[in-house]
Amino acid sequence: MSYVFSPAPVACVPVTGCSELFPVHRIYCVGRNYEEHAKEMGFTGREPPFFFMKPADAIVVVNEGETGQLPYPTLTANFHHEIELVVAIGKGGKNIKAADALAHIYGYAVGLDMTRRDLQNDMKKQGRPWSIGKGFDASAPIGPITPATQAGDVANAGIWLQVNGADRQRSTVTQLIWNIAETIEHLSAAWELQPGDLIYTGTPEGVGAVVRGDVLEGGVDGLGTLRLSVV
Repeated sequence: MSYVFSPAPVACVPVTGCSELFPVHRIYCVGRNYEEHAKEMGFTGREPPFFFMKPADAIVVVNEGETGQLPYPTLTANFHHEIELVVAIGKGGKNIKAADALAHIYGYAVGLDMTRRDLQNDMKKQGRPWSIGKGFDASAPIGPITPATQAGDVANAGIWLQVNGADRQRSTVTQLIWNIAETIEHLSAAWELQPGDLIYTGTPEGVGAVVRGDVLEGGVDGLGTLRLSVV
């Protein structure tokens, strides 16, 4: 088969403990999925889950023990961090029931849903899509994927983020409004999930701005840490 031009390389994430790479198909993100974060964004209650997407090549892969470089994006003066547990899908399906959802998970990772908050807020006010605020280049940093069999008790894990060594976000995965299995059930009713899909499950309270020179370090218990410098 010939192409008009050479296809871009497949976006991939390393897997802890092996040389194989996890090829990324799509990136789904869950909005306002921690109650205290929903409140700090001006919302309350357990609203039905909603989703947005990022391009697969928006990932910035950072190996364990390394400090990645996170470019400060254009068009914004309010660049926000959102630490998240990422679910990596290994078995596809549609209309997956929550009771069966965990069987579709390959593993878990630590991720950041970086956000051009000022642009996102402008789009909200105008009733327009958030893509410019959420789906830009390098907006989805991620650490290595830990296979589910090695990840420990993810559902009860602590989740945290520090900026320049000071706490910004600290919570537990138990505080998810829609837990991992419920999220997969809702998501698979709208899209047929495929092997290689990543689900950024939401962020706890404490989101805030970063600037060039800041160092972000965050983690989910049992999944290692993710460390980046804003450049």
